[in-house]
Amino acid sequence: MRIWFGIIEGVLGVMWILVRPDAELVWRNREVKERLAWYKAVMDNRKPAKYLIAKRVHVEGELKELSYEELWKRHSEAIKEFYELLDNVRNNDLDIESIPIASPNLIDLKSEIARRILRNCIFCERRCGVNREAGMKGFCGLDARTYVASEFLHMGEESPLVPSGTIFFTGCSFKCVFCQNWDISQHPLAGEPVDAKRLARIATDLRRRGARNINYVGGNPDQQLHTIIESLKYMNINVPLLWNSNMYLTLQSLDLLLEIIDIWLPDFKYGSDECAMRLSNVDRYYEVVTRNLKILADKNEDAIIRHLVLPNHLECCTVPILEWISKNYPKALVNVMAQYRPEYQVALYPDKWRDIARRPSSSEMSKAYTLARKLGLCFEPVS
Repeated sequence: MRIWFGIIEGVLGVMWILVRPDAELVWRNREVKERLAWYKAVMDNRKPAKYLIAKRVHVEGELKELSYEELWKRHSEAIKEFYELLDNVRNNDLDIESIPIASPNLIDLKSEIARRILRNCIFCERRCGVNREAGMKGFCGLDARTYVASEFLHMGEESPLVPSGTIFFTGCSFKCVFCQNWDISQHPLAGEPVDAKRLARIATDLRRRGARNINYVGGNPDQQLHTIIESLKYMNINVPLLWNSNMYLTLQSLDLLLEIIDIWLPDFKYGSDECAMRLSNVDRYYEVVTRNLKILADKNEDAIIRHLVLPNHLECCTVPILEWISKNYPKALVNVMAQYRPEYQVALYPDKWRDIARRPSSSEMSKAYTLARKLGLCFEPVS
């Protein structure tokens, strides 16, 4: 089976344009080109990925000997230089290859901070505070080890992303009763253990096979932050890095990612905290996700926001979500998704989850698309 999958993927890697012609045609859309300008430039190798710029930022000191507080102080100082370099790169005033890779650099610093956080884990807003480095496991079910369930050239993502070099991690900070990837999100040991060097080789290989981006997903990638950042030490290939997340990460995690990620693919599920708690066992959902998205918006980050339309949840979730995006993150592209299916626990206990025990109707999807158009959102419906 694995051999056949490899043969099929190899054919698609060469002939993907026949499978998804829209992945090329989408770039004729002026709105898409403008809103994803940075991502497109990195994708086409006209600009360097952010992580390659971060490697040129020198950080003083022996990082392992610094306190946690001192590490963050150095981080605040280092990102000033990073954004100066980034501005020069954007303005075509700097060839990043003319600057040698520093040692230690901003990636090394971020990696050390992530490793310290792992000892009192607050990667997500559950803030378990367990010492994963010592083998303890938090709500996500993971200790310090990182597991990859699969990696491949994904032809089913949004058209600007195809073919996407997708890396599926196990474990998740959510317990969605309708999870379509429950076999890996709720089973943290379901994949193959990988270290930072192995992860770097996977990402590099995906780019060489034709990936337009490296898509960190799952499950959820936030819990793997320490391994992902460390892997960048061993990567030098130019490729946009994509964060495909439930966006329930802490401000500390977001601070570590902002100078690394070239395009964001956040999931905006609920417009109601009550719905989030009942369906995903998540507290303060709307507050946390809108806080994080607002930070991305204020920094003018390239993003495609996904919203999965749930049956019977238009008024409580879809309407407030689309209205929030229109008001607070108008630059973002929006994917109003119709592919909800009553899977996992919903399929087992349809009476308990009666409100979401069916597919969204054509009428519900029509109302969602009509609202998106009315609000002026640039969106791509996916069936």
